[in-house]
This record gives sequence, C-alpha cells and structure tokens, in this order.
Amino acid sequence: MAASPLPLALLDLAPITAGQAVRDSFEASVAVARAAERSGYRRVWYAEHHNMPSIASSATSVLIGYIAAHTDTIRLGAGGIMLPNHSPLVIAEQFGTLATLFPDRIDLGLGRAPGSDQNTMLALRRDPTSADSFPQDVLELQGYLSGRTRVPGVQAVPRAPEVVPLYILGSSLFGAQLAAQLGLPYAFASHFAPAHLHQAVEIYRETFQPSAQLEQPYVIAGANVFAAEDHDEAIQQMTVAYRARTRAMISRGAVGTNFTDAEIDAFLASPNGRQLAAMTKYTAAGTPEEVRAYLADFAASCGADEVIVAHYATEIDDRVRSVELTGEAVLKAA
Repeated sequence: MAASPLPLALLDLAPITAGQAVRDSFEASVAVARAAERSGYRRVWYAEHHNMPSIASSATSVLIGYIAAHTDTIRLGAGGIMLPNHSPLVIAEQFGTLATLFPDRIDLGLGRAPGSDQNTMLALRRDPTSADSFPQDVLELQGYLSGRTRVPGVQAVPRAPEVVPLYILGSSLFGAQLAAQLGLPYAFASHFAPAHLHQAVEIYRETFQPSAQLEQPYVIAGANVFAAEDHDEAIQQMTVAYRARTRAMISRGAVGTNFTDAEIDAFLASPNGRQLAAMTKYTAAGTPEEVRAYLADFAASCGADEVIVAHYATEIDDRVRSVELTGEAVLKAA
C-alpha cells in the first residue's frame, strides 16, 4: 500500500515587490492560491502585518474574502490574526461572515505578537500588556464562534452554522503550551523563527489535552521553498529573494532601498547578518525532487503532521511555478 502524501499548506504574505502596484500583489495572491488549489494543497493562509510597505496582507480577513471569491474549494484562513490587536468579538464577526459566505473553507490561526513595531502597536490602540490576556481572549473568541458565549448577553452576528476551526500559532514555548492546554492544533513559525521548533513540538505533544475540536495533537511546521526545473535557477531565485528580504528588513520594510547586491552579501556575512540569515534555516531550494526530499526529512525530524510552505520567488511566474512543482513532487509522489 502506498504511503499517504505529506499534507501541504501555503503561507502567502501578499508581497509587494519594487515597482509593483499593490493591486498587482493581490492579483498575484489570487494566482498563487489558484495554483495551490490545482496542485492539491490543503489550505492557504495569510499573515497579519502592519506598517510594512513590502507586505500587503494587513487587512487579513478582507484579503481572505477576496481570494475565496476567486477560488473554489481550497481552505483559506489567517496564519495568523494577531488577536491582541483586536476585540475577540470583532474577529468572531469577521470570520463568522467569511464562514457563512464560504462554508467549510475558513480557518482561523491566532497569534499574540504585534505584527508591527512599537509605534505601529500604539497606532493600533494596542496596550503593551495586551498580549498577557491572549489565553482569555482565545477562549472568549472560541465562545463566540461556537455559540457558547462567555460574555453574558453578547453574541457574534453573523455566526456560521459550522464552528470555524482555531489554530494556535507560535515561535516559542508559550504557544505550544497554550495549544496543548486548549486542545487546539499548533502551527510553529519555523519558516522565520527556527530556534525552538523541536522543543516546542515535543512539549505540545507531551502535554496535549483532547478537546471538542481535536482528539489528537496536530502540528503544522513552516518552511521556505524555491522550486524550479533547474537546480541553479532555484538557487538564483533564493539568492535574489533573500537579498530583497534583507533590504526590506534592514530598512524597516521599505521597498527598493538602494543597497547593492555586494553590500547586502557583505552584511549577510557579518555577525548581525548571519543572525538574520539564520532565520531562514529551514529552506528547500532546488529541483522538485530535491524539494520533496527536503520537506519529507524536515517533517520527519520535527514530527510535523503538515508542512506550511512559503514560496518567496520575487517574480510571480516563478512563485506560481514553485507552488506547482512542489505540489506535483510532494502530493503526487506517494
């Protein structure tokens, strides 16, 4: 009997490349989601970031609705909503609306980071201590989505007939412990914060308590992917994309900042640069077979039930092709 293929999900930040209009970014996200749908990916998630000119997924629930209207079957969701930035009631209303419009297709991943810098956090009207109430906010949100509100006399309207599934996102041990305590699936952001992946998954599995949503622990781990028919082409795409990423990060998100490739490479070779480069430790770059082997080993090494991949090729045609090649190699290999 053939083994079941490794489930794949897709993370999309709706990146804005230099010289590109924001509308082009959204249309690129539609193309990527359609490619994922054709290729058999399980879900596409969008991440909440603010005040970052290189990322267009800030109004996450709005973008999910737009992509859902331009796809047919694939699950879509937030990976994630930074819940301390919002009232749990408002998020319940947004995702209740999405799940009513697009039944059995909506996920809701939750994180507690600001998704922004200190000034932006203040502009969001977020209190610096708001992350402390994240566990209580998750429970309040869960109550609204299930119709068993924890706030007397307050219901989320609309509420879909289905209960929107929740996922806890994290890059530290806190999220692992909370997901285990609440009996929720756990998604680790190892695509940019690899340090605690294995320890967090171990804690999550050891302390997991079954819930109405989930009987057994379920782990999603993140990895970056550059897949191309030619190995050298994939490496070149990775080099270009990671240089652009470095430019954006050292210039606080500005697009097209004027650093030469030589300056970026020199920075990445410095102590601070090596620390930044280490964030993308889990990256598969190469031919479809090379990517398939890497992702299989990655999932086995950390005990992931599903891998969520971020395709970062700068050119949209390359990104779509990377999505397709990875899907063909991984999902049709078994």
